[in-house]
Amino acid sequence: MAFFTLSLLNGISYGLLLFLLSSGLTLIWGMMGVLNFAHASFYMVGAYLAYTLSGWLGFWPALLLAPLGVGLLGAAFERLGLRLVRRFGHMSELLITFGLSYILVELVQLIWGRSSVDYRVPPALDGPLFTLFDNQFPMYRAFIMAVTLLVLAALAWLVRTRAGLVIRAALTQPDMAQALGHNVPRVFTVVFGVGCALAGLAGVLGGNAFVTEPGMAQALGGVVFVVVVVGGLGSLKGAFVASMAIGLLQTFVVALDVALLPALPLKISQLAPVLPYAVMVLMLILRPQGLMGSAQRHGAY
Repeated sequence: MAFFTLSLLNGISYGLLLFLLSSGLTLIWGMMGVLNFAHASFYMVGAYLAYTLSGWLGFWPALLLAPLGVGLLGAAFERLGLRLVRRFGHMSELLITFGLSYILVELVQLIWGRSSVDYRVPPALDGPLFTLFDNQFPMYRAFIMAVTLLVLAALAWLVRTRAGLVIRAALTQPDMAQALGHNVPRVFTVVFGVGCALAGLAGVLGGNAFVTEPGMAQALGGVVFVVVVVGGLGSLKGAFVASMAIGLLQTFVVALDVALLPALPLKISQLAPVLPYAVMVLMLILRPQGLMGSAQRHGAY
């Protein structure tokens, strides 16, 4: 009972962090049609900015300023780089974001070094929230869950407002939206910046919950794309369901430290890193549009 309960709580907290990271990528694709390959690198930058700002100002200002800084960085990239290549199609968009991902990793290594940094959980959130069956559930994981649920509620509200309608109109009918007086390029810049800011927020929360080092983007980048594909490109609901499913699956598998087969020296927990990709392969075979996606439309809802 203790194993199940704590694994469930840890899986939910990890799944919500995955959703917080993948929601920005889903928003960018669903409202712009851009598959941002550098999304996990913005997550990494958010963690490093939070580490530096926490040392100067404390964790709470860093929680607000680091995502804002990452969002401004993303908006600047969209304005000065991505916008110039969009007319050449999705392949050019993917290649420029692919290049940016490597540039950001190298810049992080030049500024902060190649080793992990000592980015710690703030003292006010350090410690157990409660004790269950002689096992403690960290207060900080509960804080991550609460922040992510607030973001989920905000996004669900946003896509149904007039601003959300304008953004979707700018994607599907840009000429008509421009004729109605909406600045379509500016709309795309704001959407890209908000998506990157969500990745930065995930970095602020996940950097001290796990580890802040240059390989963190590569470690989670693949899983984030799995979440978006399994959930359905452009679907926030699908991203949420896929995040929770993959988070719970990986958490329970890691906790099962037993042999896969008696004759093999292979444990079930060793399969955890490959399971999300196996799920994605099966999803692409059985339902290529994902759980809640559609091959015929975009739209983060």
